[in-house]
Amino acid sequence: MEGDIGEQGSCTTCAYTEDFSNYWTAALYFRHENGSYKRVPIYPNAQLGYQAQNATDIRGGMTIYYTQKDFDGNGDQYITAFPPGFRMTVGSPTTNTRNGSVPGLRYTCLQTILTRGYETPDFPKEPCPAGIMAIHHFPACWDGKNVDSPDHQSHMYNTNVGGFREAKPCPASHPVRVPQVAYETMWNTTVFKDMWPKDGSQPFVWSFSDSKGYGTHGDYLFGWKGDALQRAMNDSCMFHDCGSPGMQGILKTQTVAEMNACAVKDFIGEETEGWLNELPGQSMSM
Repeated sequence: MEGDIGEQGSCTTCAYTEDFSNYWTAALYFRHENGSYKRVPIYPNAQLGYQAQNATDIRGGMTIYYTQKDFDGNGDQYITAFPPGFRMTVGSPTTNTRNGSVPGLRYTCLQTILTRGYETPDFPKEPCPAGIMAIHHFPACWDGKNVDSPDHQSHMYNTNVGGFREAKPCPASHPVRVPQVAYETMWNTTVFKDMWPKDGSQPFVWSFSDSKGYGTHGDYLFGWKGDALQRAMNDSCMFHDCGSPGMQGILKTQTVAEMNACAVKDFIGEETEGWLNELPGQSMSM
């Protein structure tokens, strides 16, 4: 997709009506002892309950954060919003070692739906009582010139230190501080708790065949309309104070029903639900 995608979409699944950005991570699958696979369902972030009525009806489990500094404050540094056409990725599907993993790409074994703090670079080794949260922190230093690069990463510089802590200062080569974008995806692995392999092996695998978790990665395509994101970065609001249904804020919002009414048409037609003999795409010829 080329150009300003914020002007191409007709609806958005985001709570903020001016956010038409594209957010992507791979799908997670459970691998049964008999060799078959089933897609792991996702569920809404419990924190959304503070923002939207009937939050449990939200279809999806990815929560997107744009922080200026950290979870405790906005800081006093000017944050430059991404320009139209901007895109970036973080991580790589070819990473297969712990040492090669990128800071900020982590997992949390959820003891409850509100568990936060303890993160690992690889998949949890035991069943998690409330599922697995996959976390993707993107770099926050931009070269100030290119909206993309051949590898979708060279125009950015990663000074992330992990968690939702403030990233380190930007280098001269990438001097422009942009929002610290982060994804949290809640995977409901609890539906497979009675199918855990008898030998105790870790049974989850990304759709691109990674069973260790080090290859986790995310894609970001900026699509906020007009100056909406810059307005938010210039404001002192935090979290739901920036706007939520029934509350005045710097950003416009929509209801859960309106969010759910927006959907993307399936252009592939490949079966991805139910028990599969192989991961989707494995039998497709290029």
